[in-house]
Amino acid sequence: MAALIIGLVVALLAVALVLRTVRIVPQARASNVERLGRYLRTLEPGLNVVIPFVDRPRQLIDLREQVVSFEPRSVITEDNLVVDIDTVLYFQVTDPRAAAYEIFNYIQAIEQLTVTTLRNVIGSMDLEKTLTSREHINSQLRGVLDEASGKWGIRVNRVELKAIDPPPSIKESMEKQMRADREKRAAILTAEGQRQSRILTAEGDRQAAILRAEGQAKAIDTVFEAIHRNDPDPKLLAYQYLQMLPELAKGPGNTFWVIPSEVTTALQNVTKAFSGDTGDSGPAPKPPAELPSENGHNPEISRG
Repeated sequence: MAALIIGLVVALLAVALVLRTVRIVPQARASNVERLGRYLRTLEPGLNVVIPFVDRPRQLIDLREQVVSFEPRSVITEDNLVVDIDTVLYFQVTDPRAAAYEIFNYIQAIEQLTVTTLRNVIGSMDLEKTLTSREHINSQLRGVLDEASGKWGIRVNRVELKAIDPPPSIKESMEKQMRADREKRAAILTAEGQRQSRILTAEGDRQAAILRAEGQAKAIDTVFEAIHRNDPDPKLLAYQYLQMLPELAKGPGNTFWVIPSEVTTALQNVTKAFSGDTGDSGPAPKPPAELPSENGHNPEISRG
């Protein structure tokens, strides 16, 4: 019975010894080993053997890229306005030994360094430039943080500003300004549209007037050519002339009009045409004293 108990004790000691001797490190992790309190080496991912009770592996360190979101911090701009800025930091541990022994808490150290750098960068910029220069701020933060955290075994890959919140009064003023700018642009676009519409309408009227004038000119040319081509008799022209006289009396304001002297010649030609006389027959007959107009008035007739 005693032998069995001793055997069990020895087996348990052997298992404990094996467990303390063999260390398995997961992928993308690392562990620093101390021997009698001094740094000895860094365990790589996989199976590792250490001396039990002499070597003491420390806590695993994550070697993957990590994301840390910091709480919003108040920063004063160059024009003495307080803005709240919260940041997101992407970093990676490149040297497990330095991350464990060069700094007590590298995440807290990076956070404080980020706040300090933000205050230095934002303090040299006004609010408008701060809101429109995120890339510039990010690049400056990344440069400072990467340089300072290099000795801690940390590589800062990217720094992003999640939000830049100005005071409520400034937000209200900015909204009013943006609304005024939008209304101004809308008014300008409306005026420009109306101007273009008027220009196009005037251009259309001009083109229409030109086309009408060209059509009338072509019609006059056609009539003129037809008259000269057919060589009309003067009697026919005189008759047409007399047919146009009633048109002169049209309109509500035509109460007095003057008949030119050519009407006498036209009347003579018409008289000769109906009497069959083609020669001169003395003075022309006196035209009637009155001709009724189409509107019912009896306009006075004056011979020129």
